[in-house]
Amino acid sequence: MHPDPIFTVFGKGVYLYGICMALGLIACFAFLIITMRIKKFNEASSDTIIFIGIFGTGFGILAAAIFQGVYNVIADPSEGFSLNSMTFIGGLIGGVSSFLGVYFLYMYVVRPRTKIKLLTNEMNATLTDALPFIPIAITIAHAFGRLGCFFAGCCYGRPTDAWFGIACADHPSLIGVKVIPTQLFEMIFLLVLGGVMALLYFKFKFNYNFAVYAVTYGIWRFVLEFFRDDDRGQFLGTAVSPSQFWCILMVILGVGYVFLQYYVLSKHMKHPELAARTVEEEAEPSAQ
Repeated sequence: MHPDPIFTVFGKGVYLYGICMALGLIACFAFLIITMRIKKFNEASSDTIIFIGIFGTGFGILAAAIFQGVYNVIADPSEGFSLNSMTFIGGLIGGVSSFLGVYFLYMYVVRPRTKIKLLTNEMNATLTDALPFIPIAITIAHAFGRLGCFFAGCCYGRPTDAWFGIACADHPSLIGVKVIPTQLFEMIFLLVLGGVMALLYFKFKFNYNFAVYAVTYGIWRFVLEFFRDDDRGQFLGTAVSPSQFWCILMVILGVGYVFLQYYVLSKHMKHPELAARTVEEEAEPSAQ
């Protein structure tokens, strides 16, 4: 745990938490760029997804702070609203919803009506082709984020005498007390989940990773909340925490996504890698 700044830049402290978040985002977008190149996405397709993804990420970070600020007010109105803490699921909701909103606005409103050539270049792939590997990128960024939580001393677990207990809670009453390192457990889980989804996608051409991510992470996080000790309050007076409530919705949406992918999205996939391979095979005889 290292909640204090490790150095300063122009009088502003730089924290390990922020460094981990930055590294996570860099790794996330690097993975997306490399994967789109492997899968033969053309420049127009890649640029669209990356630029809108950057916007979604920025809005997601803001949403993460807004969600937590609202939770804090509900738990203790006297504290007032602030944006000095974040919750991942709030960021996920805000990031995904803003990405989809801007993407569909661009594809179905701006793109058909604009005369700017840069915005109308032919795309050989759409979001439907990227959805199978976007969840892998999310787990990469999230894993780095949980490492940052460990250094910051937030998102910690309950006190424990077990061998895996670590003093990693930045709370006055828990300084030096061994707690369940839920941050590290979640980081390991996310790396394993990302690895499994990568194997499914790259080896078996599996297109349902968003469902795998939503259902698996939803169940994991719901259970993990019982071992967390940084109280985030209850959701509208219910027995579940805000995160657990959203986890239930994640699982439901994950199951629904299976049917959406099978009956709708699969029909709109352009499969740029297969198209490029077909073009190469057709060109070979003439080249000989």
